[in-house]
Amino acid sequence: MSNPSDSLAPVFKALSEPPRLEILALLRHGGEMCVCDVEAVLGLTQSRASRHLGVLARAGFVEGLRAGAWVHYRVLPEPDPLVRAMLLVLESAFSEERLAELMARLEAVRTAKAQGSACVSPFRDRGVEP
Repeated sequence: MSNPSDSLAPVFKALSEPPRLEILALLRHGGEMCVCDVEAVLGLTQSRASRHLGVLARAGFVEGLRAGAWVHYRVLPEPDPLVRAMLLVLESAFSEERLAELMARLEAVRTAKAQGSACVSPFRDRGVEP
């Protein structure tokens, strides 16, 4: 019989840092995104954004696929029931104002990328809908 705290600890650890909560909100509302999008929207370095996304992936919140030098992430389509419950809690925890601010930043980043070189989605390349 496994210790319940062994499965709970990574989930709660993943939710213990404000940038990770914002990353989850971005992915839930903005859909799939590249690490470079997370960097630009939240003002993080590439290594810090990747580290936060790695913690979220190990806890079962997100999955990533590599496209060249970048990794694209999305919320797992069918997460574990505990993770699904935590995502629902997160949904109600963000103020509409903060979520609107994050989404406006994401839209600005995506607009700027559309005018330059954009990342290629490995999810779409494999026929997986984000």
